[in-house]
Amino acid sequence: MSVLSRVSVPAATHELAGVVVALFSNPERAAPRNLPGSVGDQLPGDHNQLATSVVDRLVTGPPGLGTSAARIPSWCTTVGETIAATGRGAKSRMPDGPTGLGTSAVRVPAGRSASGRSGPELYCPPAFRDDEALGEEVNDRLVDWAGQVGIYPGQLDRVRAANFGRLMMLTHPATNDPDRLLAAAKCALAEWATDDHFLDEESLGADAKVIGSRLGITHAAVDPADLPVNYAPQLDQALSEEPVAGAYRSAFDHLARYASPTQVARLRHELAVMFMAYNHEAHWHNAGRTPPVWEYLTHRHENSFLPPMVLVDPIAGYELSSVEFADRRVRRVFALAGSASMILNDLYSMAKESDTDFDLPKVIATEEKCSPQQAIERTVQIHNELMHTFVEEATVLSHLGSLALRRFLADIWAWLGGNREWHSTTERYHGASNA
Repeated sequence: MSVLSRVSVPAATHELAGVVVALFSNPERAAPRNLPGSVGDQLPGDHNQLATSVVDRLVTGPPGLGTSAARIPSWCTTVGETIAATGRGAKSRMPDGPTGLGTSAVRVPAGRSASGRSGPELYCPPAFRDDEALGEEVNDRLVDWAGQVGIYPGQLDRVRAANFGRLMMLTHPATNDPDRLLAAAKCALAEWATDDHFLDEESLGADAKVIGSRLGITHAAVDPADLPVNYAPQLDQALSEEPVAGAYRSAFDHLARYASPTQVARLRHELAVMFMAYNHEAHWHNAGRTPPVWEYLTHRHENSFLPPMVLVDPIAGYELSSVEFADRRVRRVFALAGSASMILNDLYSMAKESDTDFDLPKVIATEEKCSPQQAIERTVQIHNELMHTFVEEATVLSHLGSLALRRFLADIWAWLGGNREWHSTTERYHGASNA
């Protein structure tokens, strides 16, 4: 089901809806506001204070990944120690016992939470900031742009209700510039429109049988194709008839004001992976099969929130070096965050009824033949396992890497908190009359 459709669909009445709503409506957060060992405790946008404060805490010696042998840590955060959260009075404890992927069954219990609530608790930080006026300004500009490029004809009220401007404000707290946030918002809405136009919304032309060719043509707008002169006009005509392609062209033009060619190329790469994943999902629809859990999680690795997350450094006004961005250890924690955020979105989707959509609780229930309640609890455990592993490994990388890497990891952590906050407060949780 499309993101916009979920906004206007009546709230689910089944008994699991309350479980999912409780996961997102709990104002407490199980994770600390700031990533341990990062620069996340600095005021957004104050680059000079940020750098000065962190230098006092940096390890000595040459910076960057691969130089840890020549450096002596001045302080460290040990996995398993108690870390006090700075936001909303929440408290966080890193998991005891074995760590890493595959150990969640012995270290992420789904019992009574620290807040005294029964049931599973999502491990996720709170939002760094919540500036409603800024979010509304970005959202107004985004809706105007959506009307100009024509990606949601006759549905702009639903675009406004989804409030993607608020999502960008929450997930990019390092800037207060509405134009920078709008650049990120345009890219994100083009990405959601790809899903809606090609896979989910039949009213917008979605058809799983032809998604491959449509994605292939649209990618020529993401990564401009230069055809021989006799054939270029035909491609231009095809792109002009595809609203999503026009949205990508416009969004990339705006992004180029703030992102370097290297940063734009990173987004192109993530979109190429996402396009491949849409073909993967279309196969399930065409074949009429539910994937096993391992295959679904592989798909969520490929179809995650990495495209919007990859913009955290250009929107904040700095650039993570190519060497560190491409480092396998950095890529791993980045991908862990992307998968966890999309699994959170799967839980969010459970709050509205959808018989045709794929989500992790559904495929778990099918494979393990367990109850929907048990499938939700297992999904929360998987989400929390990914999040705990991200924290553990990102904390280590924060000590080994450059100042830019510390900031990048802190910005990803802030993005996760803002994403969770948006999911917990979007219109869909407050009745169809408000959507």
